[in-house]
Amino acid sequence: MSALKDKKILIGVCGSIAAYKTVFLTRLFIKAGAQVKVIMTSSATDFIQPLTFSTLSKNGCLTSYTNGDGSVWNNHVDLATWADLFLIAPATADTIAKMAHGISENLLIGTYLSARCPVFIAPAMDLDMFHHPSTQDNLKKIKSYGNYIIPVETGELASGLFGEGRMAEPESILREVENHLLYKETVLKGKKVVITAGPTKEHIDPVRFLSNNSSGKMGIALAEAAALHGADVSLVLGPTDLRTNNPSIKVIPVTSAEEMYQATRAFFDTLDIIIFSAAVADYTPKSKADQKMKKLKDDFELQLKRTKDIAGSFAEVKKKNQMSIGFALETQNGDEYAKNKLTSKKFDLIVLNSLTDPGAGFRHDTNKIRIIHNNGQIQTFELKSKKEVAQDIILAIENRML
Repeated sequence: MSALKDKKILIGVCGSIAAYKTVFLTRLFIKAGAQVKVIMTSSATDFIQPLTFSTLSKNGCLTSYTNGDGSVWNNHVDLATWADLFLIAPATADTIAKMAHGISENLLIGTYLSARCPVFIAPAMDLDMFHHPSTQDNLKKIKSYGNYIIPVETGELASGLFGEGRMAEPESILREVENHLLYKETVLKGKKVVITAGPTKEHIDPVRFLSNNSSGKMGIALAEAAALHGADVSLVLGPTDLRTNNPSIKVIPVTSAEEMYQATRAFFDTLDIIIFSAAVADYTPKSKADQKMKKLKDDFELQLKRTKDIAGSFAEVKKKNQMSIGFALETQNGDEYAKNKLTSKKFDLIVLNSLTDPGAGFRHDTNKIRIIHNNGQIQTFELKSKKEVAQDIILAIENRML
C-alpha cells in the first residue's frame, strides 16, 4: 500500500512550460490513493487550463481568492490547514522570490505563508535564471525556512540551452514525497546520528595539499536517508562542492583530518549512531609552509606524520547503547581487511566496496556494497544508485536496533 493512501496533497502550479508534467504528477498522486487539490497562479493558466486539474483531482482548481463574480471566498487558511503536504511544482523564479520575501500577492503564496505542513518545492526555469545569484540566494532562504527543495535535473531546456533547470520528472517527485511520508515514523525517529563524509585536505603550503578522490556523494546520501527516517542528523563534511537539500541536516564543514576529528569528537558523548563514511587522510605533513614553496632544482622529500584515528578514538569511549558503522574501500582481499577493521574499531557493521567493481567507489553515482555485521551476518547487494545504497545501509542499521 502506498504511503500516499488517503493523504491530502495540495499542489501549487506556477507559470512554466513544465506545468504539463504536473498533469501527469496529479494523476500519479490520485492513482496512489491521495486526495488532491490544486492551486494555480494566473500565469500557469496560460499553459494548462484549470479544467484539466479539476477533472483529474475531482476537486475544483483554484486560481484566485474569489471566483469570477466575487461571490465565493477561497480561504487560503482552510486550504493550508487541510493539507498533509504542500507541493509547488513547477516553482518559477518569480514564485520562489515571493516565497523567500513573503510577497503575498496571489492565492498560492497566501496559502504557502499559512501552511503548517511540510512544503516541497520543485524549481523549473532556464539555465541562466537558475544560476543567477538572486535565485540561488532565494532558494537558500526558503530552504532555511524548513522547506524541502527537490533538485532540478539537467537536460534540454525550453530555450534550446542544455543544462540545469529542468523540473524533476513526475516519478522522481512522487518518490520524494512518498519517502517523506513513509519514513516519517521509524526506529531512527529522534536518534542523534553523526555522519562523516567527503575527503580531507592536508596542506603542504597555502597552495598545495594532499587529498583523495572522495566526492562525499555516499555520505551525503546517507545523511539524507537518515534524516528521511526521522533521525537528528549532523553531517561532518570535508571539502566538496556537493551540498544536501535537506534543511533539517546540520552540516559542519571541515577541511583537514584534525578538523574532522575535533568536530566529530564533540559528538562522542551524546550520539546514538555514528557512520564513518569519510575518506580521512591517514597522514599529514609534519610541517606546513606559511608561504608558497618555490620549486627546487633537486628532489624534495616530504615528511609525514599519522593523523588521529577518529574511528579508533570513538572505539575507546563507545558506550553499550551506541552504534558505530565503518566503511572499507579496498582493491584486494576486501573481506579480510574489512573484517579486521570491523573488530579493531569495534564497529557494529562495516560497509565494504571495491574499486575493482565497475561503477563503484569514488565519484560514481552508483555503488556496489557488502555489509558485514559483527554477529557474522553478511549482506550482498547489486550495483545501485548511491541513494538506494544509502537506504539499504540505513535499513540494515534499523534492523539491528529492533
